[in-house]
Formats: sequence, C-alpha cells, structure tokens
Amino acid sequence: MSAADSLPELVIVGNEAVLRGEWTLAALGALASSCRKTLFHALAYAGGEVSTWHLDGVSRLDSAVAVLLWRHWQGKFPARLSLPDALRPTLERVAVAPISEPLQRDQMKLSCIERVGLWSLTGWRDLFRLCAGLIELLGALVLTTLRLLRHSRLIPWKEFSANLYRAGFEALPVSALVGILIGMTISYLSAAQLKIYGADIFIVNLLGMGIIRELGPVLAAVLVAGRSGSAMTAQIGVMRVTEEIDALAALGVSGTVRVVFPKVAALLVAMPLLVVWVSMAALLGGALAAYWELDLSLLYFFQPLPNVVPIANLWICLGKGVVFGFLIALLACWFGLNVRPNTESLSRHTTASVVTAITLVILADAVFAILTRGVGLPWGG
Repeated sequence: MSAADSLPELVIVGNEAVLRGEWTLAALGALASSCRKTLFHALAYAGGEVSTWHLDGVSRLDSAVAVLLWRHWQGKFPARLSLPDALRPTLERVAVAPISEPLQRDQMKLSCIERVGLWSLTGWRDLFRLCAGLIELLGALVLTTLRLLRHSRLIPWKEFSANLYRAGFEALPVSALVGILIGMTISYLSAAQLKIYGADIFIVNLLGMGIIRELGPVLAAVLVAGRSGSAMTAQIGVMRVTEEIDALAALGVSGTVRVVFPKVAALLVAMPLLVVWVSMAALLGGALAAYWELDLSLLYFFQPLPNVVPIANLWICLGKGVVFGFLIALLACWFGLNVRPNTESLSRHTTASVVTAITLVILADAVFAILTRGVGLPWGG
C-alpha cells in the first residue's frame, strides 16, 4: 500500500458516508493544512446529516480518532454502521469511557470579579504551599544541624567551602562595583540638595546612616539573590531533572546534608561579610563624589563617621546580613527541590526563587526597621 492510499479519506453520497485509509493522528498530521480543514468540515457536516456509515475501507483506527468520531455521532452508534471486526473493540472502549465535552467559548469567558477571585484563591494556595514547604525544610535543616553538631566528622566541609567560595569570594568584584556606583549616585544627588541650605557637612550623616543601616544590607541581598540564589536553585533543579537527588537517596546519602546544609551555612557566613563589603564600597563611592562635588577630603569624610553613626548600626547591619542570607538560601533550596523533571519547570522555579527572595528580603527589612526604630540613632530615636 502506498503512502497516498494510507491517508484518511471521507466520501459523502446522500445520507451515506464512506471512510477509507488510515484514520490515526499520524495520518491526519501528514495531510496538508487545507486538506485537514476540508476533512474536518466534512466530518462535522456528516455528524448531523448522515445516518449510514461505512468503515469497511478503514485499515487503522486509533483511540484519538475514535473519540472524534464518537463525538460526531453525539455519543451513540449510528442507526446503520458497517464496521470491520478489527475496529469494533476500539469504538467499544470509547463508548464505555466517559468523555468530557470541550468547553464552549462562552463557558471559558470569566468576568473581572471571577478572575480576581480566581487569582486570589490561587495566590493564597501558593502562599500556603510555600509556607508549609519552608517550615518542613526548616525542620529538616534543624535536625540535620543538630546531628552534624553531634557527629562533626559528617560535616561536608568540601561542599561548604565550595559554596562559600562561589557565593562569597566570587561576588566581591561585582558587589564592590555596584556599591561604589550607588554610593556615588546618592552622594551626588544629596550634595545638590545640601548645597542649597549650606549643610554640606551633613552628607556624612546622611550617607553613613543610610548606607550602613539600610542600603548596604538590602543592596547586597538583592545582588546575592539574583546571582547566588538563582545559581543554587538552578543547580539543585538540574540535580532533580537528572535524578541525582533520587540517586543520593537510593545510596543512603541525605540530600539535606549534602545539598541543602552546605548552601545555607555558606550564605550564613558569606552574607554578613558581603553586607560590610558593599557598605564600605558605597561609602567610598560617596566619599569620592563628595570630594568632587563638595570639595570634602576623604579624611574629613571618614573621621567623623564613627561619631555620627553609632556602633549599634553596624550590629543591625550584620544581623540583617545573617537573616537575609538565611532567607535567600532557604528559598533557593526549596524552589530547587520542587523542580519537576522538565526544562520549563526549571526556568520557572529559578525566576520564582529570585522574585520571592527579593520580596521577602524587603519585607524582612521593614520588620527590622520596626523592631529597631529606637536603636542606634544618634538623636535618640
């Protein structure tokens, strides 16, 4: 039989329809687009006008096309049907199986209120799933930490040092560059306003408090979330896709010990140091801009800095670094562990990891601002 003879064919004569060839998805896909449209239009017409069907010339019939015919027959066999014995089991299986009707276009339309309600329910469901997953992962991490403290020989030092190098040391150049540029920008904008009122000296107070207490930790967290957090999610996600996590479990190796713990511990150590590094770079950029714009020497800028910025602000800065690093690492690991074995899920979870981490960092910073609103302020709160 030639390829042309195997293509599906439909002939309608009066109230009789004759089907020939192979009626399968592969055969329908081999037809040209115009031929498929003509065939489907004829089949739709035949479903309501034809009472006699001849399927003796059909060489093959798969389940997908059988469902299509059954829908055209409106869920019942035609009054007169000529059917080979080889094709009867396929149609009988379709006849006893429940087939859901496709939604009509009017049924698919939702009002604005319905869409808002649907988005709200979806958002609450995802939020609950995220919170439950993070609590579960946090519990596993706490138990793992207690176990490793009792058995220090099991601590994965190599994985910890590798993550510390990638998340900490390799992030120093880009974080310093961004910090210097941000410090320069804020210093230039502040100097332009302070000049108007003759309050040039207060640029030290403004930059010192703003950068050390707020801008430095948030800027470092955003950089780490976009750089290291996404890399952690992608790495664990690839391990999920390639079934390396399952292989570790099959070998009796804890994924929390070898995968999650080193990343969380590394960011807990690296993040406070990066926060101080970014804050120093931003202060240096601000001092350079103040020297060019206000003619303030670097010594005149840094000498009064310890007096205008109490030491408590440095502890707040380090505390934010620890909390932000823990949140970023925990979210990165959770999203990575929930990647499904396909590339689309990997990209979607990596993006969600970065967005969620930055959002939680900003929320945590707001909580810090409320809890420490009377601490470390030179004017006493």
